[in-house]
Amino acid sequence: MAEKKLSTDVAIAASPDIDAGDIEPQGFDHAATKKLLRKLDWHIIPFMSLIYLLCFLDRTNIGNARLDHLEQDLKLHGLQYNDCLAILFPFYIAIEIPSNIMMKRTRPSIWLTFIMFFWSLAMIFQGFVHDYSGLMATRAFLGVFEGGLFPGVNYYISQWYRKSECGFRMALFFSAATLAGAFGGILARGIAEMNGVGGKAAWSWIFILEGLLSILVSIFLTSKEKTEVERRLAEDHGPLSNEFDMKYVWQAVTDWKIYIFMLILMAGFCPIYSFALFLPTIIKNMGYTANDAQLMSVPPYVCACFFTIAASWYADKVRKRGIFLMGFQLVGIAGFSMLVATSKPSVQYAGTVLAAIGIYPQIPLGMAWNSANIGGSLKRGTGIAMQVMGGNCGGIIASYVYLTRDGPRFITGHSILIGFVSMAFFLTFFMSTWCRMENARRDKVALEVGTQELTEEQRLLERELADNAPWFRYTT
Repeated sequence: MAEKKLSTDVAIAASPDIDAGDIEPQGFDHAATKKLLRKLDWHIIPFMSLIYLLCFLDRTNIGNARLDHLEQDLKLHGLQYNDCLAILFPFYIAIEIPSNIMMKRTRPSIWLTFIMFFWSLAMIFQGFVHDYSGLMATRAFLGVFEGGLFPGVNYYISQWYRKSECGFRMALFFSAATLAGAFGGILARGIAEMNGVGGKAAWSWIFILEGLLSILVSIFLTSKEKTEVERRLAEDHGPLSNEFDMKYVWQAVTDWKIYIFMLILMAGFCPIYSFALFLPTIIKNMGYTANDAQLMSVPPYVCACFFTIAASWYADKVRKRGIFLMGFQLVGIAGFSMLVATSKPSVQYAGTVLAAIGIYPQIPLGMAWNSANIGGSLKRGTGIAMQVMGGNCGGIIASYVYLTRDGPRFITGHSILIGFVSMAFFLTFFMSTWCRMENARRDKVALEVGTQELTEEQRLLERELADNAPWFRYTT
């Protein structure tokens, strides 16, 4: 194999460069492989999930703070609250590709620690603002430093696991977002009792205490196990180049398929951000008190967490993505349709549960699908960052989906989200169909050409083809 090396920087200890000749052709047996994966899971996933839980909590707890008189105390009016939600996303989007390039050039332990420390500071300062401009400024800084986490961790996971193993791990990591929604409601309900402590309102303490929690959180594998990780990835991804070269960034930027995945993720993140930022308000407008609304926002997230993990585990098992995405997209459409169709609180609340179940699993399924269909380490890192950039464009839209003037039913907002999820359904159907047809075409060409020995020059050229290499097959 003409592989020079695969990049496997780790968060705690960097792996050494391993030449192809050092990678044993014979891998671990089944029991040893399971033990290796268990070790990777215990060292990587819990800590990354905790970081993302805090990140998502810090980004969306403004929805809980709103119920504790944030708007009144800061004298926000008109669309100013929505502006404060939206300002985070342009900065968040702008940093994603540069951040993943930094993940490739430096150790993830250094980069992730750096961005986490500074987004936590921005979060704490958010609790000391006195007006609209102060809240806008702190939200902008929050976006700058949080932007690198989600694409960075998804890229990082793809550097440790095979394509058929990534979806479940990405789901475990992303499920932290659903837990953040549940945890945020419970935590906000408790912090509400601190109203007036130290001369500060309850919403200030939500920002300060959750920011401090994040800042507090700011000898791994044996040599033989590191070699086995390298061997498994080399076998899974084939002899594609993983060297640092900006031409691979350009390959990703000019790949039309990644833009389709960007739109699918945007149509997933738009309802998720809308849901996370406005669910307490939506439940309150069903007729419940602010404190009850904080607590009633928990069950939809718990259900979403279960289905997010279960669906991605099974999708990994059968090595399919599109069919699962389409199924959950239909569930999400049904949930938002229930919110539109009736004003009965019990049916509306059931609709929020179905909507949560339908939208949250789309993110890890979509991320794993895109990641599996990009060849080459640097192109994959760039493509993942591009996909998350597209997803977070949905966050900008989400900030203006639910407008105060449309309350208490928010029919316009729910209808917008039905439109976005429907768009995702048709794009998913298109990509799933295209991938099947392209795989069939490549199989036919391979059958016609047959087995032939490549020259050294042809091998070097093939290394740089990424997912256009003749032997590459897409996940459907």
